[in-house]
Amino acid sequence: MPRFVHRLRVRYNECDAQGHVFNANYFVYFDVVLTELWREALGSYEALTASGLDLVVAETGARFRAPARFDDELEITLEVERLGNTSMVSAIAIVRDRETLAEGRIVHIFVRADRVGEKAPIPDHVRQILQRYTVEDHDSALRT
Repeated sequence: MPRFVHRLRVRYNECDAQGHVFNANYFVYFDVVLTELWREALGSYEALTASGLDLVVAETGARFRAPARFDDELEITLEVERLGNTSMVSAIAIVRDRETLAEGRIVHIFVRADRVGEKAPIPDHVRQILQRYTVEDHDSALRT
């Protein structure tokens, strides 16, 4: 199954008074795994913006199943569920010792870096790179 995996150890400052990772920090973890995906795929996120593209979040959500705690080593996985013409849908899972702690989904829109908010098609070279991490039927991306 194609997926990108990043490991992260929970730091003390990410926990709340109950000793659990504060819920908003899971969204930070989602961003970390996406940033690391870009580092592996393109060399860095800056390589994307240098080519005139940027990403904006259109939608995100999470389901929390069990708490992560200080010093836990987490495995964060990202799979691209869908590549549209200008959008990318990512499914993210946060796992500790094979137990899923949280699941999330993020919809990103590709935009022109020089014109804030103007959608931009996903370039062929970026699409080809992201196909490695895509779990969808590759032909369906061409229809949307």
